[in-house]
Amino acid sequence: MDNSIETRRDATLLLGLDGVQVDRVEVGDDGLRLVHVVTGDPAARGCPGCGVVADRSKGRVVTYPRDVTCGDGPVRLVWHKRRWVCREMVCSRGSFTEQIPQIPARARMTGRLRRAAGRDVADGARTIAQAARERGMSWPIANAAFTCYAGEVLPAEPEPTAVLGIDETRRGKADWRHDPETGKWVLVADCWHVGFVDAAGHAGLFGQVEGRTGEKVMAWLAAQAEAWKKQITHVAIDMCATFRSAIRAALPHARVVVDAFHLVQMANRKVGDLRRRLTFTQRGRRGKKGDPEWEIRGLLVRNRENLSRDQLDKIDRHLEWMGTRGRHIKAGWHAKELLRDLLRLTERHAGRPPTRLQISQARYRLQAWCADHAFLPELITLADNIDHWWDETEAYVLTGITNAASEGNNRLIKLEARNAFGFRNRTNQRLRSRCATTRQARRENRPG
Repeated sequence: MDNSIETRRDATLLLGLDGVQVDRVEVGDDGLRLVHVVTGDPAARGCPGCGVVADRSKGRVVTYPRDVTCGDGPVRLVWHKRRWVCREMVCSRGSFTEQIPQIPARARMTGRLRRAAGRDVADGARTIAQAARERGMSWPIANAAFTCYAGEVLPAEPEPTAVLGIDETRRGKADWRHDPETGKWVLVADCWHVGFVDAAGHAGLFGQVEGRTGEKVMAWLAAQAEAWKKQITHVAIDMCATFRSAIRAALPHARVVVDAFHLVQMANRKVGDLRRRLTFTQRGRRGKKGDPEWEIRGLLVRNRENLSRDQLDKIDRHLEWMGTRGRHIKAGWHAKELLRDLLRLTERHAGRPPTRLQISQARYRLQAWCADHAFLPELITLADNIDHWWDETEAYVLTGITNAASEGNNRLIKLEARNAFGFRNRTNQRLRSRCATTRQARRENRPG
């Protein structure tokens, strides 16, 4: 007898389902393990209507709630529970069956099974369909389980950060609806989302707003706590004047930093525009295979220090074949490298903080080179853009802050959308995106 009690106690501990005790385990005709359990929580005798504890049983009921797998396969719970008579005269319920927090009344699956499905999506990088298929439930139930789990694990307020990153990402196509009264097409859902991320740590995505207007950015920032906004010292963005204006209005104390990648990208774009314009001027057509400047188009956008001696000689040789226009293309490439020399003054590249003299000299070299080639409109535009964004560019050189965290989050957001084969519900997409970008932070903060 004692051995039987000990065996049931061990089996109950192994099952680990609060509120029930294992009576016996057997194998069904279909080979599935049947775990017979009885109610072990005294509070299950309380009437759901009035809370009075019942003392008279009306009979027994057997239910089969689905539960998580145990070992190498699923198990089937067989819950032998009682139906009780409520003795409270004013209670509208004449009788009730036992229920526990893990298995509420009329529930067909345990609470931990739902939570496991939600955890599969939020922490396990699975889609709703995958979690539903693996856990043996329908898509709507798995989606509801994920929404509930995400509400538990995601922080209600943004984590403290000193550097905020802001960037936009595209989500499918815009949703337009025809207004029969005005006869015009009205934008119902924008195809862009603006994300706010922790650019200094690993907190991930703080939130997203639909649309990429300055009003949207200001509205999100205005909704945050004043104490949280005051600790932000820098905001990293790409070369978006709309974001810059919104940040200056909503966070006047924070310094805006432009991302170095987008500055170099702009310079490379100017070099490409210059090459295509001069090719069309000289040849009357677009570049094609066999043209010397077209053959080295990939080398022109690479970093000079990453090019071998042979590749540098190839650039010189091919551009010399073009004559004067080839030298103009090389002037554009040299302007791009002068900009990179300026950006490489950061402590991360140079090993020590830059001085104001070094920054001024590097800026002067770039401006002087563009001024000496004022007959090339692409270089004048490049110099004007640098002057227009100089405060933000100087902030990058002094701090080395980038918006790489935003770009990394955008990659995760797009990967999540591809795995789900797209989203029709924008609210669900924002929730899934936030879970995908905060997995690392939640894994690090998890106890144990």
